[in-house]
Amino acid sequence: MTPAEPVEPPEAAEALPAVAPQLRELRRRASLTLEAAARTAGLSPAHLSRLETGQRQPSLPMLLALARVYGTTVSELLGETVADRDSIVRAADMEPTRAGGWTYWQAGAQGRGMQALRVHVPYGAQGDIVRVHPGEEWLYVIEGRLRLSLGDTTHTLAPGDSAHFDSLTPHRIAAAERGGADLLFVHTLLQSPATALCLGGPSQGEPT
Repeated sequence: MTPAEPVEPPEAAEALPAVAPQLRELRRRASLTLEAAARTAGLSPAHLSRLETGQRQPSLPMLLALARVYGTTVSELLGETVADRDSIVRAADMEPTRAGGWTYWQAGAQGRGMQALRVHVPYGAQGDIVRVHPGEEWLYVIEGRLRLSLGDTTHTLAPGDSAHFDSLTPHRIAAAERGGADLLFVHTLLQSPATALCLGGPSQGEPT
């Protein structure tokens, strides 16, 4: 059964010029066909083709999914050059990137197996995307209230609250208030083309 194509919010139409050629090159480097890469990432081949030709822009969860499929990092997908694997990241050097309505900043060294981001989650963006993948994640709420669904349980996190969980647990992240939520987000990135991440709408009976 072909995965349903996700509906992208208007913000996703903003240009990320480096993404399309990088996606195509990294897929070829991983020796994956369009169909195989799309299936592993939980996308339809048609949607992945549109991402590779620049007709669509990927959301942050899609970037995470494709980075895992190709055994690379979100930074490389965005065409960023790794200057120093051991680095200090100054606030003034953190350039915001928008993807699927979210805004995020690299908060750690690029090209590492553990990725650290500062993220702004706007209200109503990607709240229906359920993620499942190998690894683990840690997040800390800086401002606003965050709704985190882990399996069949939904938690509301306030500023100062944190969560550390196995990424194989189906999980969903959304802002609980109209002002959105700001958080620190750390996740492990398994360097294997065989690593899969499933994206899609919530299955029947899951909390919203």
